[in-house]
Amino acid sequence: MIPLRSSEPHYTRPTVTLLIILANVLVFLYELSLGSGYRLNHFIVLHGIVPDHWTLSSVVTSMFIHGGFLHILGNMWFLWIFGRGVEDLLGHAEYLFLYLGCGVAAAFAHILINFNSTVPTVGASGAIAGVMGAYLIKFPRAHIVTLVFIIIFLTTVDLPAAFLLLYWFAIQFFNGVGSVGYSQASSGDVAWFAHVGGFLTGMGLVMLLPTKQRARRWY
Repeated sequence: MIPLRSSEPHYTRPTVTLLIILANVLVFLYELSLGSGYRLNHFIVLHGIVPDHWTLSSVVTSMFIHGGFLHILGNMWFLWIFGRGVEDLLGHAEYLFLYLGCGVAAAFAHILINFNSTVPTVGASGAIAGVMGAYLIKFPRAHIVTLVFIIIFLTTVDLPAAFLLLYWFAIQFFNGVGSVGYSQASSGDVAWFAHVGGFLTGMGLVMLLPTKQRARRWY
């Protein structure tokens, strides 16, 4: 299922969301300039999270590195769909704090589960999962127009945000449980528990952060 748009109106320009997307795109373009050999691999190992010997700086830099076109496209699309409403509700500074805080929490969740792994992990998925968790808490009754695959057919359905996000979380959780004991490389290269940790952190943080008065609509 791929979300296409949300029914939740936005009253302010999503400046931070746009800047985060821009930063990720610029880093990805730099990755492309490195080619597909040693230089790119060295960049990923240096700035991605390697649980066996992680650094504080890599916890942050890993959020802005992606492993391919589909990886960055999917992440940035989900951020655009769900991030605008959360940024509009929290304000720019609080939203940035939530995004980065969820990314850090997601990184540590991944490290704790895979503490002896030497496989580098990259991507904004954990931080974006936190934004999705925040969206679930604040906009559970919003409706998400969603593209779904039915056997060989494509169609769109109008799904409650709570259903879509809880379904997404359940997939991450059960895949994560099923991957315990396997290396990241042999479990599909997906950091499932980073998604779980980020999502739960977003749910908690958004209840602690103040929200602002929303006044006028931005299209």
